[in-house]
Amino acid sequence: MIGVKRRTNEPTLDSHAFDLLCLTMACVLGVHAPHLPWWLVAGLSLVLVLRWWQRRRQGKRPPLLLKLPLLALLAVAVVFTYGTIFGQEPGSALAVGLLVLKLLESEAPRDAKVGVSFACFGLMAALLFDQGLVATFVVALGLLPALATLRALEPAQASVSLPRALLPGLALLAAAVPLALLAFALVPRLSSPLWGAANNAEARTGLSDRMSPGNFTELLTDDRPAMRVSFDGTPPAPELRYFRAYVMWLYDGRTWEHADLRRADGQARPLETVEGNAATRYEIDLEPTNRRVLPALDVPLEAPADAWLSPDREVFSDKPVRVPLHYESRSALHYRLQATLPAGARHLALRLPKGYNPRSHALAAQWRARYGGDDQAIVGAALTLFHNGGFRYTLAPAPLGRDSVDDFLFGTREGFCEHYASSFTVLMRAAGIPARVVTGYQGGYWSPLGNYLLVRQSDAHAWSEVWLEGRGWTRVDPTAAVRPERVSQGAAAAAGDQLGWAQTSWLASLRNQWDVVNHWWTQGVIGFDALRQRGLLTPFGIHDTGTAMLGILLAIGTALFVLIGVGWALWRRERPEPVRQALRRLEARLARAGITRRRSEGPQHYLRRAARALPAQRDELERLMARYLELRYAHDEPVPELLREFQRAVREFRPRRVVK
Repeated sequence: MIGVKRRTNEPTLDSHAFDLLCLTMACVLGVHAPHLPWWLVAGLSLVLVLRWWQRRRQGKRPPLLLKLPLLALLAVAVVFTYGTIFGQEPGSALAVGLLVLKLLESEAPRDAKVGVSFACFGLMAALLFDQGLVATFVVALGLLPALATLRALEPAQASVSLPRALLPGLALLAAAVPLALLAFALVPRLSSPLWGAANNAEARTGLSDRMSPGNFTELLTDDRPAMRVSFDGTPPAPELRYFRAYVMWLYDGRTWEHADLRRADGQARPLETVEGNAATRYEIDLEPTNRRVLPALDVPLEAPADAWLSPDREVFSDKPVRVPLHYESRSALHYRLQATLPAGARHLALRLPKGYNPRSHALAAQWRARYGGDDQAIVGAALTLFHNGGFRYTLAPAPLGRDSVDDFLFGTREGFCEHYASSFTVLMRAAGIPARVVTGYQGGYWSPLGNYLLVRQSDAHAWSEVWLEGRGWTRVDPTAAVRPERVSQGAAAAAGDQLGWAQTSWLASLRNQWDVVNHWWTQGVIGFDALRQRGLLTPFGIHDTGTAMLGILLAIGTALFVLIGVGWALWRRERPEPVRQALRRLEARLARAGITRRRSEGPQHYLRRAARALPAQRDELERLMARYLELRYAHDEPVPELLREFQRAVREFRPRRVVK
């Protein structure tokens, strides 16, 4: 693209078309900016602005000695940042950079056409990162400057204001919507993407199989949807909305880590429902995570299709979730999990690294000496400590040192769920009570309009499970002892004003209501796969719409659109042009005054005769005649401003009746 020599006989790109081309490149850079490094966005923006300013001021092409170093610098920067130029993110960064650098040699209409074509490809590539409703709408709007640029490259196009330049493209997009919907519904779907570049969405969830106190901070301030849950019947109460993801056994003094126990026994832990509790059925629409874990209401009774249930009642998919996933499951809200604990599991649930947190060990030993074998009393003592010990819930806690639990319990006494779950579990293990950490989500917003529970990334949570004699693994949430609102009202209520203006009640309510539209988009558009396409005609009694049937319907629909388009073109051709319509209106008014146009008389001769018949309005009629001739013959298309002025003058013209 860079360095192509321009032919000497090619016309030069005018300033209006170049401005629109710069705007097109800016739109491509804007839609890709969220997933590009900030320094690359800033650098490319600077190049774009300086190139626009340089052409405005000097009107000549930058030297080759400037373009080649910038091209080399772009390639080196991409390789240095990503380690390669291949892949979704580095490929997009390189493509956007080359597109902006193309402006340095865009001097001819041919250069602009090449740039616009590649810009359209760049806009479509942005949908590889985000296919949401807003992102799709922004990409569609980004096509308007590209269409306006192509229109400005047509011969004899007058320079108009930016809104006027964008309106024809908006009309074209509106006309293309019905055909796009037809193609969306009837073009046969592929079972896998056309290219193998799956959406790298790992950073979209933040839920990891490792947890260190403090690494949830970014996640807890992320209000993007994580999943949407629909229940068969009444949704569970807020204090029961725990969604299990990872169970963490391993602890090294700082970090908790998930232990894959599948090879240990291969069987899910024995589960016994209690209190006459019936299973809760529900469906989950999970956003892409690029991980295998499938959050499930605590605790799941079965795994959905193409997934398996771990010994710790975790649900894992057979492959990473790289696209929105819909699955169904059943869970028990009241249960007894693993009433007997094998020696190996007990040893693992009591293991603590040596030489860490001596004050926490001493406190746990005091509780054991005071309460003897009453494990439930020790659990209560720890919760009382959190409730009455001056602890504070905050998303910006002070940093912790090597003995992180000691620093937290006896020093800072501030943190969020990770800090409380980690320190509580360490205290339990130090007191001889088997314990482990569980991470997942808790809470969510119940949408009465959409009839589903919206769980956001900010609803990520960590809690503990302790093993008690006769009760098995029992959930204990120490965060609730410090901040009960975290469980009863949600993460936003617990954080209070720490999340800033974006979490104000009215704005949060507006985002929650808007999510209904996003949910519809995810289900109806993003989730429209080959299976749903085959059932497209089920309401009409056709249960399996094969490729042949889709092809026939597509051909019929396309033919109908062609006929409609031809009919519209013929109708438009028969309609008089706006200039002629205004002239006919003027002729009608003159006819009422007694001056009728003869069959063989041209408009110029007719208006001159009318001027002679109306000497008091001669100047006004001559101005109307001159303006009509200019609009009709001086341009391929009437200038909109002049046309409106002519139409207004015709409306205001009032001829006096001719006295014979």
